[in-house]
Amino acid sequence: MLTWLHRHDTWFPPLEQALREPNGLLAAGGDLRPERLIAAYRHGCFPWYQEGQPILWWSPDPRTVLFPAELHVSRSLRKRIRQGEFQVTFDQDFTAVIRGCAAPRTYADGTWITTPMQHAYLELHRMGIAHSVEVWKDEALVGGLYGLAMGRLFFGESMFSRTTDASKVGFVTLVERLADRGFEMIDCQMPTRHLASFGARPIPRSEFAQLLERYLDPPDRTNWRA
Repeated sequence: MLTWLHRHDTWFPPLEQALREPNGLLAAGGDLRPERLIAAYRHGCFPWYQEGQPILWWSPDPRTVLFPAELHVSRSLRKRIRQGEFQVTFDQDFTAVIRGCAAPRTYADGTWITTPMQHAYLELHRMGIAHSVEVWKDEALVGGLYGLAMGRLFFGESMFSRTTDASKVGFVTLVERLADRGFEMIDCQMPTRHLASFGARPIPRSEFAQLLERYLDPPDRTNWRA
């Protein structure tokens, strides 16, 4: 049975109670306050819902993750990175990145990054928890991604690209930066062929929960703007 959350609580049911179909649906309701969102990621779930739906909280089994040491970059993409066509920055324009991620896609109807979701993650950015990666070409923003850094974990949320390979270059730059700073895992949430091409793979939800306990508590001291 699906658990309905009260607006002002910050607890979540055990991950084992998530539904098998649809895979990982754990709870509904609640709100998007920073305290709730932080509690959700620490618990192992995340919000994902469409306009007009209640807030839905998910913890799929298996969980798709990328371990930085397992990053795979194709020879063609490495070549494009070396060409220096793009400039990559961090936390320079979080608002533009999340709006880019929320923009309509040709292959999808609507967006799950609703206006309340944007406001919620902007607040997490102001708190130093949510971060953006910007990809520029000729001083124009052509791609990017955003997510949350907690402890030695990065929780990826969404990416966008306005020109070929822009988001890929941003993602590779992010993963290599995280590896240099001792991050242990990137949560990719759901499987896609795009992420699998970089080395992302599924792990059991129980293993994911164990890794949360191991890597969440050390504070993130990364200088994101450097």
